[in-house]
Amino acid sequence: MTTYFVGIDVGTGSARAGLFEGSGRLVATASKPIEIWRPRPSHAEQSSEDIWEAVCAAVRDVMRQSAIPPAAVAGIGFDATCSLVLIDEAYKPVAANADGIDERNIIVWMDQRATTEAADINDKGASVLDYVGGRISPEMETPKILWLARNLPDSLHRARHLFDLADFLTWKASGSLERSTCTLTCKWTYLAHEASWDPDYFEQIGLGALMDDGFVRVGVDVVEPGTCLAHGLTVDAAAQMGLVSGTPVAAGMIDAHAGAIGTLGAAGLPGELEQRLAYVFGTSACTLNVTPAPVFVPGIWGPYFSALLPGMWLNEGGQSAAGAAIDHLVQLHPYASEAARLAQHEGMGLVQWLDRRAQELIFDLSITDIVKGLHIVPEFLGNRAPLADPQARAVIAGLGLDADELSLVRIYLGGLASIGYGLRQILDALRAKGIAINTVVVSGGAARSRLVRQMLADAAGIVVATVDTEEPVLLGAAILGAVAAKQALSLESAMFRMSNMGESIRPNLSAQDIHAQRYRTFLALQESYRDMRDH
Repeated sequence: MTTYFVGIDVGTGSARAGLFEGSGRLVATASKPIEIWRPRPSHAEQSSEDIWEAVCAAVRDVMRQSAIPPAAVAGIGFDATCSLVLIDEAYKPVAANADGIDERNIIVWMDQRATTEAADINDKGASVLDYVGGRISPEMETPKILWLARNLPDSLHRARHLFDLADFLTWKASGSLERSTCTLTCKWTYLAHEASWDPDYFEQIGLGALMDDGFVRVGVDVVEPGTCLAHGLTVDAAAQMGLVSGTPVAAGMIDAHAGAIGTLGAAGLPGELEQRLAYVFGTSACTLNVTPAPVFVPGIWGPYFSALLPGMWLNEGGQSAAGAAIDHLVQLHPYASEAARLAQHEGMGLVQWLDRRAQELIFDLSITDIVKGLHIVPEFLGNRAPLADPQARAVIAGLGLDADELSLVRIYLGGLASIGYGLRQILDALRAKGIAINTVVVSGGAARSRLVRQMLADAAGIVVATVDTEEPVLLGAAILGAVAAKQALSLESAMFRMSNMGESIRPNLSAQDIHAQRYRTFLALQESYRDMRDH
């Protein structure tokens, strides 16, 4: 019997499942929408029950499409956004909102309500901050928990289990309260290289109550991604998914990190593993690279031990708004509504339609000619890396009153170039600390366009490669399932066996001088806004 693995990915707007053969070949995929509530500015909430129902529906759908017997699925892996889930002692949802609606029990990764708490934590200068690039982000979990302590103390008291979303999903699937080194190390300040929490940190920031039970509320049994949990899939979870109880369930990871698992170790990529950088380009963008020894890069999260690959150190950066920044930019333009109407008529989304129109236009005009004089810093949700500045905001310079299609395409291409300059800034920060990246391996929905990949290569001045699957994040989750099922000797060997390099794009040498000049302008605008924003 052919062996299959299921990868499950929970993003910001949907839960997806993918069925893969042991070779890494994709057999079937399914996606189910999930709800998001925005009750107040900077607040974003979801429901764990809604997400679990969507996960089970997506798995049932891929099993129906493939028509394979459930017993042929040898392992399951999960990834998810780094969102905070509140569950009570009876394993029921606890409200993450002042409205007292228990169904909305998740504070979403991009929620910025804890900006003040993050600043307060950073002001205290705890030593654990050395392992998050020197400054903690409001996207991480301890600022969110501190916000709960200050604003919703009853909810925090009722929440006997505080989960990262990926760990919640593996608990729902297996009944195991084991947590992943990926989630806890990257988003909770767990020190995996010491296999411990830092009690002084929690006492210092005002969350000493989390230590009362020896940190059991946030996780005491911590295992590496891909570890087989408990006794596998529970009877209830198996019935909901249409699978067999006891099927191995892997300790999970954050969604972007699963994208790195699906790409960084692909057969055919040049250079060594530590010379590659995974760039997961979706609503936000995440950069991930590994080193054999810890490297401290200001403004870059980490170094995190065993958060991606056992025994390796991970550095993580990225942009809080990437695909979301492009969407927002083009929607601001006066021609956007007409372009959206034309796109709908052709069965496309607006960005997809713009991508096609841009490709048609650059047969006659170079990209640098089209965007000449237009400069964008797309930090609508702050700068995640390398400045670790949640107060940063977007800057647009060189915008006129043009309201036609060409000017809309110009905004689109200018936005793509600016995402590339943000990537270049992260690469420069890594290089300054001796990390020599020579290949960026992209994944995520926004990177499916060849034009997007060429723009990233040109603007960042680096080779951009893909892998030969349409679903590298789902593949990464499935690879975890293969490791849990003991179908691979190691996570790295499973990556090499199940993933292969696709296309490789080199930067256009004739445009490098122009992009270098534009990059300097990008940095100058970024700095100018920092100087002026308080007055």
